[in-house]
Amino acid sequence: MGDPGLFTPKSVTWQMHADPMMWVAGVRALYLQALHPRAVRGVMQNSTAFNRQKRGRKDAWGRLMRTADFVGTTTYGTTEAAERAGARVRKIHSMLGATDPDTGERYGVDEPELLLWVHCAEIDSYLQVGRRSGLRLTDAQADRYIGEHRVSARLVGLDPDAVPANQEEMAAYFEKVRPELAAGPEAREVDDFLLRPPTHPLLVPAREVLWRRVAQLAYAALPPYAHELYGRPAPKPDTVTLQLRATGNVLRCVPARVRWQLPPKHIIRAMSRLGPGSRPAPYKLGRQLAILDEPGVGGSDSYGGDRGRWGTAG
Repeated sequence: MGDPGLFTPKSVTWQMHADPMMWVAGVRALYLQALHPRAVRGVMQNSTAFNRQKRGRKDAWGRLMRTADFVGTTTYGTTEAAERAGARVRKIHSMLGATDPDTGERYGVDEPELLLWVHCAEIDSYLQVGRRSGLRLTDAQADRYIGEHRVSARLVGLDPDAVPANQEEMAAYFEKVRPELAAGPEAREVDDFLLRPPTHPLLVPAREVLWRRVAQLAYAALPPYAHELYGRPAPKPDTVTLQLRATGNVLRCVPARVRWQLPPKHIIRAMSRLGPGSRPAPYKLGRQLAILDEPGVGGSDSYGGDRGRWGTAG
C-alpha cells in the first residue's frame, strides 16, 4: 500500500477536510485571524494581496488557493509532500518581519504566539463550521480533531506540546488571548477584501449574489466577541446554525467525485495511491468511536504500525 501521510484515512481530519463547508470555514478563519493586530500586520506588511489600493491585491485569490493547497497537501498528501510543504512555509516565514507602527518594534512573523493564533483560529473555524453545518462529531471526536492538528502545528514551526489538544484547552486559549484582539486598519482591509474581492467586471453580479453570501455566512459564524470588534451585527446563533445547515445540505448534494475533480485534486490522488477504501466520507466518523486515540495522536496507520506521536517523518 502507498504512504497514508501524516493524518491517515482513519483520522477525523481525513473525513472532515473533504467536506465542501470547509471553504466557508476558511473564510471564517480569515475574519478571525485578522483580529490579532500583530499577526495580521505581518501579513499586510509583507503582501499587498488584501490591499485595495495596490496592484498586488489581484493575487489575493492566488494566496487563498495556496493556503487551500497547503491544507490539502498536509491532509491527503504523502508524508514527504507534507513535510516538504511545511519546510517551505517555515523557510518563508523565517525571512519575513513586521514593524509595530506605534513602538517601532521589529518582530518576526514566525513568533510562536503569532503562529499559534493563526493555527487556533483556523482549526477552531473548521471545527465550528463543520459541526454547526451538520457534520455529526461527538465531543470525543472534536477533541481528537484538535489533537490531531498538533501535527499541522509542528509543520509550521510550533512546539506541539504548546498547542491546545482538546476543546477545553482551545476555549481557554481564546479566553486568554481575547484582550489582545482588535479590529484595526489591517483587519478592516481584510474585511473589505472578503466582502468585495477583485474580479472581472462581467463577474461582479455573480460575486454579489454568490460570494457575498459566502462571506456574510462566514462572518455570521464568528463568535459574538468578533462581531463586537468588527462592529457589525450578526443574526442570532440559532439562526446562523440553521443557515449553515441549509448551506451544507445544498453543497453536499453536489457529488463528491465532481467536487474532488477540481484542482489540485488532492483527494483523487490520495485515493489512487491508497485504494478506494480511503475515500473520505462523513459516515466513517461513526466507526471511530471505538478506536479513539489519546489526544495529540495524528491517527494510527491504517496499513499497519503507528505513525508516531506527532506524525514525524521517519
